[in-house]
Amino acid sequence: MFQKRLIHVIPNAMSFVKKQVFMQWIALVCNIIFTFMICSGFVLLVQNQLTTFHIVMAVIILILLFVIRSLAFKKAYHYSWLGASLVKMTLREKLFKKVLSLGNHYQDYVKTSELVQLGVEGINQLETYFSLYLPQLFYSLIAPITLFIVLSFYDFMSALVLFLCVPLIPLSIVLVQKFAKKLLAKYWHNYTTLGDSFLENLQGLTTLKIYQSDQYKHNEMNKEAENFRKMTMRVLIMQLNSISIMDIVAYGGAGLGSYLAVMHYMNDQISLFVALFIVLLSFEFFIPLRQLGSFFHIAMNGIAAADKLFDVLDKDNKSQGFKDLDQGLYDIHIKDLSFQYDNDKPLLKNVHMDIFTHQWIGIVGESGSGKSTIAKLIMGYYSQYDGNLLIQDKERKDIKDESFLKEFVYVTHDPMIFKGTLRDNLDLLNEYQDNQLWEVLSRVQLKEFVINQGGLDMLLLEGGHNLSGGQKQRLNLARALLKDASVYIFDEATSSVDVESENHILKMIADLAQTKTVIMITHRLSSVVDCDYIYVMKDGQLVEKGNHLQLMQQRKDYENMFKKQEELEVYQA
Repeated sequence: MFQKRLIHVIPNAMSFVKKQVFMQWIALVCNIIFTFMICSGFVLLVQNQLTTFHIVMAVIILILLFVIRSLAFKKAYHYSWLGASLVKMTLREKLFKKVLSLGNHYQDYVKTSELVQLGVEGINQLETYFSLYLPQLFYSLIAPITLFIVLSFYDFMSALVLFLCVPLIPLSIVLVQKFAKKLLAKYWHNYTTLGDSFLENLQGLTTLKIYQSDQYKHNEMNKEAENFRKMTMRVLIMQLNSISIMDIVAYGGAGLGSYLAVMHYMNDQISLFVALFIVLLSFEFFIPLRQLGSFFHIAMNGIAAADKLFDVLDKDNKSQGFKDLDQGLYDIHIKDLSFQYDNDKPLLKNVHMDIFTHQWIGIVGESGSGKSTIAKLIMGYYSQYDGNLLIQDKERKDIKDESFLKEFVYVTHDPMIFKGTLRDNLDLLNEYQDNQLWEVLSRVQLKEFVINQGGLDMLLLEGGHNLSGGQKQRLNLARALLKDASVYIFDEATSSVDVESENHILKMIADLAQTKTVIMITHRLSSVVDCDYIYVMKDGQLVEKGNHLQLMQQRKDYENMFKKQEELEVYQA
């Protein structure tokens, strides 16, 4: 089992494999010399010719052999570690770069949970392939040849029989591989499927509890887990059976070679020394391949993971943009825009919008009306839409994400807060001075809080769990202000925050709209009263447009929603 493409992808790793094999070969030579010394000493003892000089020389040589063998094994493990580290770093870098090249819509090609599994467990399996399996594969070829050459000088026939029995082990491995490859492919598929379900259910646990569907998902996951357990047991059965076959071949071959050596000794064809030498080294013919067989099953997991990894690396990003945005105005023109995930449920139908530079635009509507979908299409999260989404008269799907993201910022209601310091969450690449960080924190009214918590190096928990909802959202707004982009898209930015934070965020957005293009998506209509232009969405279609006064005068959906929300807010007050 030899995966050529893996070697081509990481050619530098082979140098460590060769060095590791060489160190193992040196240890084998030491072992041969050690066996030679033991056999010689035993024969001298039997013949009553063993002297103090022989014992002293033997002890010195044996100590020297022990030191050399120990150093060889130490260096072999060191090269194994270096090669494994290089493999992990290189493959994870390639996987990460590939995901970056796929852009914002990478989920059109591969699931996030599958990427996590490939990047961690999958590449760890390939580490084993390079650090254990490959070196053992080459060593298993060199060791029997070395032993055959040495023993053939003493008893050619016994050495030949041992050498001819060696290929029976790789032959058994090849036979097992035909069955194991399909089985392990199914095993890895079940593994990733179970991982997908687990991550999805864990992320949606609160929703499942609210709608009392947690028991249904619990039962569903139990079935998937049971399928994975059965598949794991099948893999283990296959491994145990194949190991038993290899043991039979190894011990049978060693026994046959030893039997011939003993018979030759009894017939006075070889000496006692030669007979002992062959018997003690007969197992060395098969130990490397026997060890290779145990690594084989681990390597098969790595190969299955490699196939999945190459599937991702080979993804052809047909929708990857190739045009750069020009400096200047960033007008957005949406014409006959339609979008759907599948054929049964269209999310947008023939939407028309015109958003000009330095306008403050509001997009409103009930939940599920398609507001956020428009924002995600503008941001390039999905590229398989119908109609036109033009920025500077360039189709959005044709614009490079790198060029686009320099001028567009998307602020959601659920910001990603990373575990680490506040400074890292604001300025991971060290692009800004401390005074710039303090300035934006002051603008979003977080400066005093941050000072009281220890400054810019205050620690944040994963997901910002030591911050309130309003503080997390204001921190997210501080990030956006640091970016100093040309176009800001706020998608329910005031959702799930306290009244004080909401009022401050809305004031910040209003101030920002004086100099930037601002698109504000919200279900709360009082937030868009001062917008230059408002688009009203319903069931994936644009049903009204105009400013607040014009829409109120039309006495349609906008007016009905506005009055209902007004009455509700008065009632709650």
